[in-house]
Amino acid sequence: MKRLVWMGIGVAIGVIAFRKVTEAQASLGPAGLNRAVGRLTDGLYDFADAVRSGMRERETDLRTALGVESQDLARR
Repeated sequence: MKRLVWMGIGVAIGVIAFRKVTEAQASLGPAGLNRAVGRLTDGLYDFADAVRSGMRERETDLRTALGVESQDLARR
């Protein structure tokens, strides 16, 4: 019975190791690198959009608080 348990544990570890190695090979190739760079650039674009939106909102708040309106806001 003990041998059967240890054999089951060994098989499970082998399957997990095989999956990890296969996953690592997929991420190390050119396609994996392209995916990683694509995710990074998407994140940067999202961050830049959030910053621009926050800047516009803050500028509007400041202009309202100061009572200043410009024609630049009408063009946006």
